[in-house]
Amino acid sequence: MTEILATSIGPVRLIGGNATPIWGMSNAERNRRMAESAAKNGSALAPGHELLFNLAYAFDPLLLRLALETPGTLFTWGDAPIVGQVAQGSDPMSAPHIIDLSDGRKLYNRQLRKLEQPMVRELTPTTRRAIERRSYFGAYKGVTDLLTKYLWPELALVLTRIAAQLRMTPNMVSVIGVTLCLLATYLFAQGMYWSGFLSGFIFMVLDTVDGKLARCTITSSRWGNVIDHGVDLVHPPFWWYFWGTGLAAWGLALPDDTFAFVMGAVIAGYVLQRLIEGAFLKDFGMDIHVWRPFDSRFRLITARRNPNMVILFVALLAGRPDIGLVALAWWTIVSLIVHAVRLAQAYAVKRSGRPILSWMDEAEGATA
Repeated sequence: MTEILATSIGPVRLIGGNATPIWGMSNAERNRRMAESAAKNGSALAPGHELLFNLAYAFDPLLLRLALETPGTLFTWGDAPIVGQVAQGSDPMSAPHIIDLSDGRKLYNRQLRKLEQPMVRELTPTTRRAIERRSYFGAYKGVTDLLTKYLWPELALVLTRIAAQLRMTPNMVSVIGVTLCLLATYLFAQGMYWSGFLSGFIFMVLDTVDGKLARCTITSSRWGNVIDHGVDLVHPPFWWYFWGTGLAAWGLALPDDTFAFVMGAVIAGYVLQRLIEGAFLKDFGMDIHVWRPFDSRFRLITARRNPNMVILFVALLAGRPDIGLVALAWWTIVSLIVHAVRLAQAYAVKRSGRPILSWMDEAEGATA
């Protein structure tokens, strides 16, 4: 059975059939969404080519992105074609670049900063939940903070499944999260730290859910990305500032000079660290946290929102939210120094004539 779809990116050939849903939609609809999303992001088919999808299988969207980069590329699992950009109407197995993934090879996903074997699995009623689980975890960044990586993936998976079943859009989840983020800010300013932590914790989990829902259901949008990344970028300094003003409600207000030092450290340190990350990305074409294994490990604890919240949580358990804020300021300074040193070392390597490569690229080359 073969069906040809007309999409924004061009002709799409669906082979086989499959009645098993995935993330609340048919596999044909999922593949159509992937093709439309690729077109929206600027990808195009080579003249005389079409996209091919095998509806019997579910696969990592990374494979589609790679197939679109090189016309004539077909990913297979043994003798079964999975996804590829092939000549229109041709026998897919005659494609010039056939990559058999059944050999266990790993590929580097630059978008998600991780090296792993991409998911390819036959979609059946018995494998559906396992595939959804694998595609959900496949949407996780490999290099991120310790809370996102280890603490709440399972909780976020449950919430992502519920949101998909309720036909919620990622933007709906984002709006709920932003509301809770603003509520946490207000509660911190009033010194209501435990209530603020609860609101902030739910927001941080939903901050994971909206992105995973968008990737798993192929429903990301430009406006959604603006909401998600814009709020992520802007709100942390406000949380730290109003945490500081809320100390007065506990009778632990910091002296003016200490408060000025702390705010200068957390705000300037946050901004400068982001600028360093931006400079590294601009000059070396990759995230600073994927350069060497040390950088990937340091990303787990670097002074971003989630690790900083761990510092404040521990201090709050001890009844000293003031000490927690001071400790956060010093950790921000340490993190800033580490990032500045790594940027300087990268420039030194570049001046020496040696290439700046991610350790994940090197590992992929070693296993190819």
